[in-house]
Amino acid sequence: MFLSQYLKEFNYNLKLATPVILGMLGHTLVSFVDNIMVGQLGAAELAAVSLGNSFIFIAMSIGIGFSTAITPLVAEADSEKNFKKGKSVFKHGFFLCTVLGLGLFLLLLIAKPLMYIMDQPEEVVVLAIPYLDLVAFSLVPLIVFQAFKQFSDGLSLTKYPMYATIVANILNVVLNYLLIFGKFGFPQMGIVGAALGTLISRFVMLFFLWYILSKREKSRAYVIQIKFFKLKSRVLKKISNLGMPSAMQMFFEVAIFTAAIWLSGILGKNAQAANQIALNLSSMTFMVAMGLSVAAMVRVGNQKGLRDFKALKRIAESIFLLGFVFAVIFALTFVVFHQFLPTIYVDLNDPVNAVDTAEVVSIAATLLLAAAVFQISDSLQVIVLGALRGLQDVRIPTLMTFIAYWVIGFPISFYFGKAENLGSLGIWLGLLAGLSSAAILLYFRFNYLTKRLILRQHKN
Repeated sequence: MFLSQYLKEFNYNLKLATPVILGMLGHTLVSFVDNIMVGQLGAAELAAVSLGNSFIFIAMSIGIGFSTAITPLVAEADSEKNFKKGKSVFKHGFFLCTVLGLGLFLLLLIAKPLMYIMDQPEEVVVLAIPYLDLVAFSLVPLIVFQAFKQFSDGLSLTKYPMYATIVANILNVVLNYLLIFGKFGFPQMGIVGAALGTLISRFVMLFFLWYILSKREKSRAYVIQIKFFKLKSRVLKKISNLGMPSAMQMFFEVAIFTAAIWLSGILGKNAQAANQIALNLSSMTFMVAMGLSVAAMVRVGNQKGLRDFKALKRIAESIFLLGFVFAVIFALTFVVFHQFLPTIYVDLNDPVNAVDTAEVVSIAATLLLAAAVFQISDSLQVIVLGALRGLQDVRIPTLMTFIAYWVIGFPISFYFGKAENLGSLGIWLGLLAGLSSAAILLYFRFNYLTKRLILRQHKN
């Protein structure tokens, strides 16, 4: 009986989350294909993409994290059937995401010289600089797309961003194949070709989603006739007050994974390439948890608007349980196939780089065992964060994520990640400690808040 109250929610949770999961998996699948293509060029090229993307991921985390403020506000307005409030949230969120995207692009251009003082392999830095230029500019359409995506998710129209992502990803894979290797008369551009494919596909993704939303009855009135510069400071402030802590939450997590890339670079190009392989595989499974996090954000936001706090707690906990089931499945997959999966990314028949390739595969296989262990904590922490965002509780969780990742996790990565200690495995043990700490702290926070809301409602 106790379990059945959660199981009955699984169907709707999956219906809401699946398009988000597929859309996000699309992003990581393209990254997966990119890494396989680039990996055929050599370990230095794969490490260069890893280094360039480490800067991109930090900026992207801020933009995507900020945009998540739109979803619970739109979900709440939708449950209240308040169109005016919902459109105002979307318009102001759209404006803020545009400004943020442009700002992050300029910031990355300024930050490029940091690559030369980070003790990274010189051949890797030389390859990474031109790659970063193009991918940095692609942040602008990506973060504007996020404004539309989070708005669409808030209306429970989660399948439309998925459609846009699928179209963009197919285009990206085709362009990357043509431009990385110079097929069918296109210039052979190496990793710069991968960056150009990413840039073009992200603009297509943005305009395709806008087109779909402008043709659908439920969303059309929101996305046309937008008075972009007619803004209210009160709404801007409300979104910013939710968005900035959410951005910091995602930044703290992504930044520790980025630190892992940089620490791996100090160990050498092979360690950095292996880290990229393990990170890419882990990010694919993480997208399932991210999709469930969006479902938690939307459903909790809806129940908050309806003020049904008992149902809110039950629904959120059903999503936590669903995430746990998926995490266990992924953990077992990594354990069983940890030796095989890294071989997908490299050319085992290349005699010139045979020694480097063998070392990359060996390190990556070990890291996948660590990744298997943190599947559960990583899944739980991001899904609980989604539920807390649905409650519009962001400040305390931001502090909790900082403590988990940077007070607990990073010092462990830094100390044990040195070559004379555990090397790459030590770096990932720090990630495991940070993610587990975050999961525990955030779950206690959610449990405390929902029990308090239920008790207050019962007293009234």
